Amino acid sequence: MEELAREAGITVRTLRFYRERGLIQPPRREGRIAWYDGHHLARLRTITGLLERGHTLNGIADLATTFDSGRDVAEVLGLGEPTEETPVRLTPEQLADYFQDQATAENLAAAMELGYLGTDGDAIVHISRRLLEASSELVRAGVPLDAVLASGRQVREHADALADLFVRVLRAHTAQSEPEQLRTLAHAVVNAELSMALDRRLRDDVADVGAQDEAPRPEGPPDAKSRPPS
Repeated sequence: MEELAREAGITVRTLRFYRERGLIQPPRREGRIAWYDGHHLARLRTITGLLERGHTLNGIADLATTFDSGRDVAEVLGLGEPTEETPVRLTPEQLADYFQDQATAENLAAAMELGYLGTDGDAIVHISRRLLEASSELVRAGVPLDAVLASGRQVREHADALADLFVRVLRAHTAQSEPEQLRTLAHAVVNAELSMALDRRLRDDVADVGAQDEAPRPEGPPDAKSRPPS
């Protein structure tokens, strides 16, 4: 237990607490010796990552029970039918099918640091089906995965700023905050503004390309055949 706690970067007391909450599987026992393995370490690192992203221990416990029992994550989250935002469990082979030769160790590490990927035993968990599909489409269109991840990091910074803006406006001008109403209105505003911004940017891009095509080409020196006799 002390070795596992040290590898996971937590205290033995925290590890015992996680065991009591059922967040990790019991160890394999040989007499009085308890053996932990890489699955336990992977689960502990996933718990740490989820806590850092704002998940509660109760929520993590529900997810852990879901993974261990084979139930659908959407069922535990109360989403009913699976949605695009449902986390996706993948084998390493399935992840490679999405990203082909772009599924390098460097890109996987960057995706885990960003919070797109986590681990649960032998399985890989992607945070969002919609993000997974969009990232895969971009890679198939020719965008390197490291560029997709770098863009995702920038998008997240802007998204956090937008979320902060909407929450501050709602709290400043309404007596009560309605999370679902805020979510719906924020999506409508952001989607409309992004759509119009893309229209403007694409028009400018087309105009720039057209201007380059119509620009007069600089005249070079006449070739030897067209020069007047001296």
